[in-house]
Amino acid sequence: MRSHYCGQVTEALLDQDVTLCGWAHRRRDHGGVIFIDLRDREGLVQVVIDPDMPDAFAAAERARNEFVLRVIGRVRHRPEGTENPNLATGAVEVLAREVEILNRADPLPFQLDDEDTSEEVRLRYRYLDLRRPVMQERLRLRTRVISTLRRFLDQHGFLDIETPMLTKATPEGARDYLVPSRTHPGSFFALPQSPQLFKQLLMMAGMDRYYQVVRCFRDEDLRADRQPEFTQLDIETSFMDEQAITDLLEEMIRALFKEVLEVDLPDPFPRMPYETAMQRYGSDKPDLRIPLELTDLSDLMADVDFKVFAAAAQDPLGRVAALRVPDGGRLTRREIDVYTEFVGRYGAKGLAYIKVNDAAAGREGLQAPIVKFLPDAVLAKILTRTGAENGDLIFFGADAAKVVNDALGALRLRVGHDLGLINSAWAPLWVVNFPMFEWDEQERRWNALHHPFTAPRTDDPAEVRANPERCLSRAYDMVLNGTELGGGSVRIHRQEMQSTVFELLGIGPEEARTKFGFLLDALKYGCPPHGGLAFGLDRLVMLMVGASSIRDVMAFPKTQSAACLLTQAPAPVTEAQLRELNIRLRRAP
Repeated sequence: MRSHYCGQVTEALLDQDVTLCGWAHRRRDHGGVIFIDLRDREGLVQVVIDPDMPDAFAAAERARNEFVLRVIGRVRHRPEGTENPNLATGAVEVLAREVEILNRADPLPFQLDDEDTSEEVRLRYRYLDLRRPVMQERLRLRTRVISTLRRFLDQHGFLDIETPMLTKATPEGARDYLVPSRTHPGSFFALPQSPQLFKQLLMMAGMDRYYQVVRCFRDEDLRADRQPEFTQLDIETSFMDEQAITDLLEEMIRALFKEVLEVDLPDPFPRMPYETAMQRYGSDKPDLRIPLELTDLSDLMADVDFKVFAAAAQDPLGRVAALRVPDGGRLTRREIDVYTEFVGRYGAKGLAYIKVNDAAAGREGLQAPIVKFLPDAVLAKILTRTGAENGDLIFFGADAAKVVNDALGALRLRVGHDLGLINSAWAPLWVVNFPMFEWDEQERRWNALHHPFTAPRTDDPAEVRANPERCLSRAYDMVLNGTELGGGSVRIHRQEMQSTVFELLGIGPEEARTKFGFLLDALKYGCPPHGGLAFGLDRLVMLMVGASSIRDVMAFPKTQSAACLLTQAPAPVTEAQLRELNIRLRRAP
C-alpha cells in the first residue's frame, strides 16, 4: 500500500513519486490550499493538496486529526523560508494528487501533544498514547537494546533457551501469582518470579552458557521501577568465577551504550564493597553522580550529653552519621522543614543540623539548636571529619543503623537533585562482597540477602553454620545512576552447602525436599560451578531514554495497584469457569 515511510521522505527523493500511509497529525486549511502533516512510526512529512486536484482536495477537506490516510504524490522542495530544520523531512513536502481516507477517527479523549494529560487517561487509552512520537521512539530504542544484547550474547557462545511459565511455587522473596490447575484439582501452578532454578538446571544439563529475554511475575507492592510483570535479560554460565562473569557482562553493557547511545562508559567500572557503600552512601545502589557522602560520627557521640546522639552511638545496632551539604547554609528553615518531613518517611524521628557560618570561630560560628549540647572538641572534630567550610550545612542522623542509612541515603539523593549537584551523565559501578544473610529481628531468623541459592565465599559448610553473621556471599550487583540494573552471584553447586543454607534460613529437610527436591537431586549428579546475573530490561531502557518510570518504556503496563485500565483486568470470571477449576468463592452473608 505504500512505497516509503513518512519519516523517510527527504531530499534524496526529490521529484520522485511516493505512496504514503499514516495518520493525519495536523490539518491546516490556508484559504484554498490544505496542508496535512502525515505521521507514521518513522516521523511525519508535510503533504500539500491543491484545489486543482478536486478528488484529492475533497478527501482532504473531509479529513480530520487522526484519520488514517493514503497519499500518492510527488516530492518537491518546500518554498524558501518555510523549511523546518527540526524535522528530518523539513526541507521537502509532498504535492498530493490522490488522497484516500482509509478510516475515520472520532474526536480523541485527549490530544496527543497535551503533556498535562493524566497517566490514568493515557493508560486507559494506551493505544492512543503509544501513537505519540516520544512513546514510539522509546519502544524503538527498546527494540534496539534487546537486539544489541542478543547479538553480543550470541557472539559469545550463549544459547537462547526458554524456560516454563507454569511452574512450582518456591520462596524467592515476593508473593507468587498462582494459576489453578483444572486437571489437578486443588493444585496450583505459579508464574515464575524468575527462571532462577531452571537456569541452574540448564547448567547442570551441560548447556554451559544460557540467556533468555524472559517475562517474570511478582505479586508485590509497586513503585516507579516495579511492575507485577516485567522483563529480564537472564544469564547463566558454567566454569566462570565472579570476576570473569562481571568482566564479560560489563563489556556487554559498555558495547550496548556505545552502539545505541554513542556513549563511552568507564573501562573498567569501579567496584565497591557493600559495607563501604552503606557507610559512605547509606545505600547498596549509590548514585555516584552526586558528590555527597555520609560521615560516620558514632565514636564521637557515645559520651555527649545529647541523649539522641549518645543512645544511638552506644547501641551496637545504632549509628550516628552526618551529611555535609556544600553551600547548604543558604537553605531556609522552611526548606529544612521539608527535608525533615521527607526523612520521616524512612523512619527518622527528626533531622538535626548545623549551619557553618564561620568555621574558624568555633562554637560561635555555628548555628543550630544542638550546638549547646556538644563539647567544643566534638564540634571541632565534626568540622574536620566532614570537611565542612563556611557556608556549608551539616545534617545529622541518629537511630538504628538501617534507619540512618535509609533516611540520610535518601536525603543525599533528594538534596543532590534539588541543588543541581549531579556532576556526570553516567556513573556505573559494581557493588560486591554482600553479606550472605540478614537478621530479621521480628521473625527472629536469618534471611538470604539475595536468594537461597547464592554461594558463600567459603566452601566450608561448618564455617557458615558457625558464623552466619560474618559470612560474605559471592554476589554482585551492577548499579547505574543509583538504580540496580542487575544482580547476580556464583551459585551453590554442592548439595551439602545448599542444605546448610536452607537450614540456616529455617527451611527444614522436609520442607526443602518438598519445595526443592528436584534441585537437591540434581546437585548430586555432577553439578558444575556456575553463576550468572539477571538485568532488569525495563529499568535499563528507562535510564537510557531518560524516563522516570518503567511504565513509560513498556507497551502495556499496569497501574500502581496492579490493574490494567485498558482491558479492565483483573476482572471477575463466571461461576462455570470457577467450577471447572474446582474453586468455590465464599459469599458475604
